[in-house]
Amino acid sequence: MSVTETDVLSNSSLHGQPIERVHRDGVEYVVLGTAHVSRSSVEAVQALLANESFDAVAVELCESRAQGMRDPEAFKQMDLFRVIRQGKAGMVAASLVLSTFQKRLADQYGIQPGAEMKAAMDGAEERNIPLWLIDREVGTTLKRAWHSVGFWQRFSLLGGLLASVFERETIDEKEIEKLKQGDMLESAFSEFASESAPLYRSLIAERDTFMAARLREEAGQSITANPCKVLVVIGAGHLKGMCEHLRIQQSDPATTAAELAQTPPKAQWPKWLAIGLVLLVFAAIAVAFHRNTALGAQALRDWVLFTGGFAALGALAARAHPLSILAAFIAAPIKPFRPGIPSGGISAMVEAWVRRPRVADFEMLRDDIVHWSGWWTNRVARTLLNFFLVCLGTVIGEYAAGIHILKSLF
Repeated sequence: MSVTETDVLSNSSLHGQPIERVHRDGVEYVVLGTAHVSRSSVEAVQALLANESFDAVAVELCESRAQGMRDPEAFKQMDLFRVIRQGKAGMVAASLVLSTFQKRLADQYGIQPGAEMKAAMDGAEERNIPLWLIDREVGTTLKRAWHSVGFWQRFSLLGGLLASVFERETIDEKEIEKLKQGDMLESAFSEFASESAPLYRSLIAERDTFMAARLREEAGQSITANPCKVLVVIGAGHLKGMCEHLRIQQSDPATTAAELAQTPPKAQWPKWLAIGLVLLVFAAIAVAFHRNTALGAQALRDWVLFTGGFAALGALAARAHPLSILAAFIAAPIKPFRPGIPSGGISAMVEAWVRRPRVADFEMLRDDIVHWSGWWTNRVARTLLNFFLVCLGTVIGEYAAGIHILKSLF
């Protein structure tokens, strides 16, 4: 005997939960909005699976995040040298920082981030029904968000990420549950959009469109029987937008998803600006040598001291090994002649080689970085921090050297 909507909502675990039902192309989508760290969200997922019969379960996860939930130990096998060589150190560090907020909540309330998604995945496996991963790859989302904002807004974004590491305010569990109320979410996100519409578009709106397209795509490929029912478990912040797209979207779902899954091309102006600065400085050094050999030698010395010195200070701030500091000092001045791995990458690889991360460092990484001191005590985190600070120091040194050398000529 089928369970009616009234019967389902009478379940205490579902009382007050944000649930929408969307009918599209012969498919009924039962969309549950959740808070990613919430006991009641887990209970709501379990209650829906227990009370209704579904042909598939869809979750707000990409393949990499789903794999991380299926095999949480896989992170310990990360090849740190490979991450640095491939230029992914910044992305890994950003992902770790983003996880600290949910980790603090998990420690506070004794529930793992994404536990409701894990419950949905386990429920699909237990019932032997298809599991659909409908979210965009997290790396693509972060890159699109980064490229969507201007140069100065990126500093604000980095500041917000860093602030999340140092924030220690206890968050009331009642406030987490309030996040599921549609009116509060609508108000919060409209304020967010007014502050940074491009960021809102990349982090929220694009994913609403993407997930709606993925649901339609999976429904067309995986289900042939009519009618059918799909349980969709997504964050409450996506509930209203995704359901609206699911109702009105008319474009080809595969094409829409493919367009939104593309990684934006890197902006070329920072590269050309850096090249222009270096060429200007080297031209100034050449002019200095033309005027006077001693003046040219002084300009060349200033280039080495400023770029190498600030890079070494970055490594020192990361409490790197003396050999890593030396590597930063040597690598920074010759950066223009060495395309490929940045000076921060060379220093970080030396750090990882001299202070090779232990198994315990990988095991404790997510716990250690919740506290700001953990970025200096955990060898994996310290290597990533060394990479970032040395790169930052090198850039500062290049500009400082350029200004100093040009002033010495006039």
